[in-house]
Amino acid sequence: MAGSINKVILIGRLGADPETRTFQNGGKVVNLRVATSERWKDRNTGEQQERTQWHSVAIFNEPVGRIAEQYLRKGSQVYLEGQLETRKWQDQSGQDRYSTEVVLRPYTGNMTLLDSRGGGGGQNDSYGSMGYDSGPSQGSPAPAPSRDYDDEIPF
Repeated sequence: MAGSINKVILIGRLGADPETRTFQNGGKVVNLRVATSERWKDRNTGEQQERTQWHSVAIFNEPVGRIAEQYLRKGSQVYLEGQLETRKWQDQSGQDRYSTEVVLRPYTGNMTLLDSRGGGGGQNDSYGSMGYDSGPSQGSPAPAPSRDYDDEIPF
């Protein structure tokens, strides 16, 4: 195998408002609990079935974290791209514990808000690794590049 890939893509809803923690060095992390659901019809009974998985997400990308703090709330739908990371920690009794979470870091994470703002427009706003301009100012996203293709193409 020439290389390896560690990439997670989630589309789900927040189970709680984002939680922000600040480190002693001034850095921040925004934590999310995201639910993804799978639905199907049972072949034997004909009843609808559903299975929900809960995912822990940690955003270490400060501009994306600010957007999450400002615009995401419990029930918000979001698209996330990140990497799986497992960290080791000790509980109060000194036992080693492990937590695996989806992590969004600078240059490797991406977040797209899938809910419309204020119930209007259905606009999706994407924030993440590339092309990110310090975030929305005054409550509105940075303008999108022009899609006006008036060039004469000779073929």
